[in-house]
Amino acid sequence: MNLANKITMFRIFLTVVLIVLLLFPFYMVNFELPKILVGTISVDVKYLIAAGIFAVASISDALDGYIARSRNMVTDFGKMTDAIADKMLVNSTLIILSAQGMVSPVITVIVVFRDTVVDTIKMLAGSKGKVVAARKSGKVKTTFLMLGIIFTLCYNLPFELFNLDIANFLLVLATIFAIISGIQYYIDNKEIIFSRDEKLEMVDNDK
Repeated sequence: MNLANKITMFRIFLTVVLIVLLLFPFYMVNFELPKILVGTISVDVKYLIAAGIFAVASISDALDGYIARSRNMVTDFGKMTDAIADKMLVNSTLIILSAQGMVSPVITVIVVFRDTVVDTIKMLAGSKGKVVAARKSGKVKTTFLMLGIIFTLCYNLPFELFNLDIANFLLVLATIFAIISGIQYYIDNKEIIFSRDEKLEMVDNDK
């Protein structure tokens, strides 16, 4: 358990805390987090805390990768847990915000569907000894998505005061790049997707 992997595990812990914070029915235990007024906007402090947690977790996503590469700490366990941590953080938050009416379900469905397809391609390639390189469009998608989620949790402030819907703009951009990167992953790896399994082919030839 090196430093990079500890940071990844910390991100998973933060994600669990974030999910509990967003979903826990505080009213059932007679406790409510306060609301504050920003201009004419009533802001639930719960979402501001969630934004802070999400921001720290997002920063840790870049930090653990940098430490792993710069200090030669890349491990199979790290690769696996990093991918799990990323999907837990972003997709879980997207699903919750969509269920709470803060994010369009269209955005959530496209992003989750794209991630499922890309992860399936990576697993299929890995089973055949191939490594699927990360696409820049995928990294851009993740950056826009994380920023869009942070601004959504912050009620699009301070831009909301000027009637600029930056949060949704970033999420739409992220969705566009999700589609672009998904198509790129498919085009780059379609030979792997439709190639015949060599072990199965050997069995067929022996019949």
